[in-house]
Amino acid sequence: MVAEVWSAGDAYEAYVGRWSRRVAKGFVRGLGVPGGARWLDAGCGTGALTAAILEVAQPAEVLGVDTSEGFLAGARARVTDSRAGFRGGDMRALPVPAGRFDAVVSGLALNFVPDPGLAVAEQVRVAARGGTVAAYVWDYAGGMAMIRHFWDAAIALDPAAAGLDEARRFPLCRPDGLRALWTRAGLDGVTVRAIRTVTAFSGYDDYWRPFLGGQGPAPGYVASLSEEHRRALRESLRARLPAAPDGSIPLTAGAWAVRGTVRHSTHRERSSP
Repeated sequence: MVAEVWSAGDAYEAYVGRWSRRVAKGFVRGLGVPGGARWLDAGCGTGALTAAILEVAQPAEVLGVDTSEGFLAGARARVTDSRAGFRGGDMRALPVPAGRFDAVVSGLALNFVPDPGLAVAEQVRVAARGGTVAAYVWDYAGGMAMIRHFWDAAIALDPAAAGLDEARRFPLCRPDGLRALWTRAGLDGVTVRAIRTVTAFSGYDDYWRPFLGGQGPAPGYVASLSEEHRRALRESLRARLPAAPDGSIPLTAGAWAVRGTVRHSTHRERSSP
């Protein structure tokens, strides 16, 4: 059994947090939420999406909610804007009143929630009438190249690793799965779009080192291996990855973003602040 750890903010930042920040900006811009809105970032992690909202959307306020105190500590250290606040809480039972926020969003977290349908229902509950409910997740099947290369190499050496591959574990992280989840939640105008960004690694060590941090499925798998197996995986990956003449490794990171609007006729009035 491979333990999945989501608690060390610095290790997460080195692994995928730095790339999430790039995707987050494109996600927020694509929502087109007017300035002065009140936002909630459900499953905020280390604050990548919260920071993007502050930079791009001119919000009145942003509240980030996460179960990991380690991630929240990192978010508070990185995001010091007075409009932002962070609170412990579960995406399936958000610790805020109904109808409180104009935009309720989530980045790279929904597929790790045991009951994503309940999590989306909670996003709808806390959104204002006519508000936006949206999320983005990695395209594990092919668009998130750093992770796709990793599992292809891992499975070639150890077929049992296929059970840990996020592309197989999370069918939600595809357009049809996201669209169905948002539609079942009763949201109107549901759309799904792709977001892509460049993930350029300075060299192989820059690519491999984050997999030693223990944060998430792939690093958790690496931590479970013997030294000999870990070395074999490292060299197999080195041979697979595309390298430029200067030794850098140009890859891309892709995500799927879904959004919908809370129905005016079915949602409670906005709660008072």
